[in-house]
Order: sequence, then C-alpha cells, then structure tokens
Amino acid sequence: MIAVGLRRGLAGTARRAALLAHGLTLPGLVLGASMAGFGALHVTVAAAAQWWALAAVTGLRPERLTQQGALPRLAAWLALTLVAALAGTALVLPP
Repeated sequence: MIAVGLRRGLAGTARRAALLAHGLTLPGLVLGASMAGFGALHVTVAAAAQWWALAAVTGLRPERLTQQGALPRLAAWLALTLVAALAGTALVLPP
C-alpha cells in the first residue's frame, strides 16, 4: 500500500529510488538484525508494526508526513508503532 502511494506521488529518478528503498527495507532490516545477533522475527514484527502504523496515521498517503504541521502526525506514528509492536510481540512470542 505504501509503495502505491510512493509511486503515485513521485516521478522520475526520485520514484525509482523511493521504490527501491521501500523494497529493500525489510530484507535490510532482517540482514542487519542477523548480523547483530538478533532474531529476524523481532525485526519483522517491528517493521510490520511500523508500516501498518504509517498507513493508519497517513491514510495511505505518506506524503502527508512532509506537509506543514506534520509534527502531531509524526508523534501519532511513533506512539501507534510502539503500541502495535508491543501487541504484535505479545501475540507472536508468548512469555
């Protein structure tokens, strides 16, 4: 969903770079976590929480994060990501 929003709002080289970065985010996170010695499951839960929180806060329009007065939206993204990551971790990894 976020990739569709990126593709719609950007053109030319900026669009290709944004789509490439979007496509490499999860593999990069998993590779980075494995190099640091953490499990990929934790990183996958955190990344999924972040992407779903971004979709919820921006209404599937990520360019809203760069508009004037976006600080409350950024704070909501951070808070929702934290809540979703904690809930997702509790569901996936029982105590």
